Amino acid sequence: MMNKIQRLHLESEQRRRFLGQAGAIGALSALGGGTLSAFAADSANPASVTLAFANGKREMATFPQKRPLILQTARPPQLETPMRVFNEGILTPNDAFFVRYHWSAIPTSIDPRTYRLKIGGNVNTPLALSLDDLKAMSKALQIIAVTQCSGNSRGFSMPRVAGGQSGNGAMGNARWTGVPLKAVLEKAGVKAGSMQVSFNGLDHPPVGNGPDFIKALDIDHALDGEVMLAWQMNDVDLPMLNGYPLRLIVPGYYGTYWVKHLSDIEVLDKPFSGFWMNTAYRIPDNDCACITPGTTSTMTPIRRYNVRSFITSLSDGEKIKSGQSNTLRGIAFDGGYGITGVAISSDGGKTWQAAKLGEDFGKYSFREWTAIFTPPQAGIYELKVRAINRIGQSQPMDALWNPSGYMRNVVETTRVVAI
Repeated sequence: MMNKIQRLHLESEQRRRFLGQAGAIGALSALGGGTLSAFAADSANPASVTLAFANGKREMATFPQKRPLILQTARPPQLETPMRVFNEGILTPNDAFFVRYHWSAIPTSIDPRTYRLKIGGNVNTPLALSLDDLKAMSKALQIIAVTQCSGNSRGFSMPRVAGGQSGNGAMGNARWTGVPLKAVLEKAGVKAGSMQVSFNGLDHPPVGNGPDFIKALDIDHALDGEVMLAWQMNDVDLPMLNGYPLRLIVPGYYGTYWVKHLSDIEVLDKPFSGFWMNTAYRIPDNDCACITPGTTSTMTPIRRYNVRSFITSLSDGEKIKSGQSNTLRGIAFDGGYGITGVAISSDGGKTWQAAKLGEDFGKYSFREWTAIFTPPQAGIYELKVRAINRIGQSQPMDALWNPSGYMRNVVETTRVVAI
């Protein structure tokens, strides 16, 4: 087995090789948003950022339809949104939206004229629907909702855990337009005894017998009228790297369920038993989804987001003027109960003051907040932010831990220097 240094060297060499090769990839022919040409980064003179944990230095990379984002891996593409983007507005711009794939064999060209979504399994009438069929099926549904990678903020886990070492930017908030999944399933006719619905996309393992990325929802969840099939993101076609031409939207649930390039839906008369449900994306089966390092627990599939909140107007280590009023700005969200309060502390959590909540764009959206902070004198200030939702759930002061680094939602700290 390779040691850590050898593995890091190999990964770095593979990335450099891939980025160099990809620059020679010609444009692929297709229609409109259906092409992802040369999907590697432009790395001629890459800038970099350093995330606030060990081995946190990352290149910034520009992929098609994207501004420079934090490069976690190139094959498969994993791009993280810089935190400053979340201070631009409540909706995350499409060109700044994070990207997460499990396999490197991703679609780079999809013709919307020939694309079909197949619905089969335990249904009365199997279907093969075009985009036009879907758009004509019912009145378009719009919802503003956060999607967040299960491993968002994994890089801060202590002890460290395996997996992509992301900072806090593997999340985004968008206005999604599409058709309710319920309408599609009802058109196919769900048979009695159906238990789950599985979802597959056009990405797949590049070689060998790796498990295809397939997720499943319980039948009642699939039919709740909120789960949807989206063809637009922030009022334009989905970017290729965010799931063109159709993506499953599962409001309030971690991004692992938001299957991209959706191609196949199957209604099942028994629980789905695939790798990505029965082995991967599982958390300790308790209220905190946490265990003490070195111990074990029964596991269950990850589901809803917990409560999170962030300061977006200041970054760690930023300098501000003492005696001068600062408007702190940030975001908060949860799994769909809705944020009802945010508090900030400027003394490391000893005392708290209420922040002012911004406009409510729906229970699945980011909720903006603002608060005034005036450092009375020069020195280091430890700013903390904590949110609470409609059913009283909040955030722990100390980070909880699980072996996959999922669901981090500790009260975040931003240290600033008043001069």
